[in-house]
Amino acid sequence: MSDKEPDLDDYDRRMDGAIEVLRKEYSGLRAGRAAASLLEPVMVEAYGAEMPLNQVGTINVPEPRMLSVQVWDKGMVKAVEKAIRNASLGLNPAADGTLVRVPIPELSEERRAELVKVAHKYAEEARIAVRNVRRAGMDLLKKLEKDGDLSQDDHRLYADEIQALTDKHVETINGLLAAKEQDITTV
Repeated sequence: MSDKEPDLDDYDRRMDGAIEVLRKEYSGLRAGRAAASLLEPVMVEAYGAEMPLNQVGTINVPEPRMLSVQVWDKGMVKAVEKAIRNASLGLNPAADGTLVRVPIPELSEERRAELVKVAHKYAEEARIAVRNVRRAGMDLLKKLEKDGDLSQDDHRLYADEIQALTDKHVETINGLLAAKEQDITTV
């Protein structure tokens, strides 16, 4: 393959990356049980930058319905508390010295609906990432055709292949969303 042709394997790999991110985010969406991965996507405003929560404290699961974050720097406790509260996870943390306790609420119908909305948001972000990869591929095809490095027929063939990759990955995302929605709504 010359460097004048799009690398379909690279587009496939990048789209797979978006799905892996989605799987990681879904692993944090727990249906009623505490899990340390629930707080992994939380970003804390620390030392003038956004940092993952696990870089400012240790996340533990002391009880099935409780998470705790042992914050290493006493000055960061308020920032950690605020980050957890603002993370759209429906959690209400309480600070106790350098320990932040995060009770996991019982899943009411309202809470389940909230979690389903979060799951939909994550799925849409993954779809957008996949479509962005597709757009990059299509832009490259247009440029190659304009520069005379790719015929119209080849452009059409590559465009169809990139679209097929996109459709396959979006279908996978929709399947993951349906499974997660089923997991959340099952009482």
